[in-house]
Amino acid sequence: MTAPNTPHRCVVAIHVVEIDLVHFIEYECLMEPTYSQIAGMIDHSLLNPTLTIEALEEGCRLAKAYETGSVCIMPYYLKRCAEILAGSGVKASTTIGFPHGGHTTAIKLAETRQALADGGEELDMVVNISRVLSGDWEAVALEIREIVALTHDHGQKVKVIFENCYLNDDQKIRLCEICGEARADWVKTSTGYGTGGATDADLILMRTHSPAHVQIKAAGGVRDLDRLLFVRSLGVTRVGASQTRTILDEARRRMGLEPILLNEPGDSNTGS
Repeated sequence: MTAPNTPHRCVVAIHVVEIDLVHFIEYECLMEPTYSQIAGMIDHSLLNPTLTIEALEEGCRLAKAYETGSVCIMPYYLKRCAEILAGSGVKASTTIGFPHGGHTTAIKLAETRQALADGGEELDMVVNISRVLSGDWEAVALEIREIVALTHDHGQKVKVIFENCYLNDDQKIRLCEICGEARADWVKTSTGYGTGGATDADLILMRTHSPAHVQIKAAGGVRDLDRLLFVRSLGVTRVGASQTRTILDEARRRMGLEPILLNEPGDSNTGS
C-alpha cells in the first residue's frame, strides 16, 4: 500500500489503527521539518554519571548553540544549567526517581520541589517499576498525579518514564491511561539505562493509547538523523539523545546551512 500523492514534499507519518481487531494503516503528510523543528525535538542528555563538571558545562553550551528543545542534566547541576540556558529558549530539565523509580513518593516529591527551585522547566520522572509489575495501580497513579500536580502548580511540565523493556503491553497501556488521566505532558519509553530503548512497536502503542494532550518521547537508540525523522513519523515529539552534535550537524548539512562552530575544546557529545 502506498501513500496518497500530495502536491507538497512531505514526510509520511504512519499510524496503525485497530478496528474490530483488524489493523489499518493511516497516512498523514507531515511537511518536511525545518532545522528549528528538528533541533527542538532533542532533549540533550547529560545524565551519564561519569561526566565531569567541564563536560556538563560544554554540553550545556552545545545545546544552547544548537538550540535544542532542552538539556536533561544530573540533578546536582540543574541550577547551573538553568543559569547557562537562561533566555535561550532551551529548557533546563532533570530527572526524578532516576533511574529505577524505586524511591518513596515523599523522596520523589522532595526531588521535584528541589528541581523546581533550581530552575527546572521539564522533569523526567520514573514510575515505580516494582509497583507497576506488582499491579499496584492505585499507588502508581497516585504518585504520578502528585508529581504532575506539583509541577503544573509551578507552571512547568512532566515526562513520565515507563522503562518499557521490563513491561508487557497491558502494563504499558495502563500507564498510558493513567498518565492521560493525570494530565502528564509526555510519556517516555525508557531511561536509557535499562535493557532496551525505544522500539517502533512501543512508540506506536504509546501514541495509540495516549490521549491527544499527552506527547510521546523516545529515549534509547536515537543516535542519527534518519532515526529521529522516522520516530517523528510515528508521532514522537521529543527524543532523548547524547549524539546531538552528530544529528544536528547532519541536519544542517542536508539543508545547506552553515555549520555551527564551538570554541570549547573536546567533544560535547556526552551521555548514554
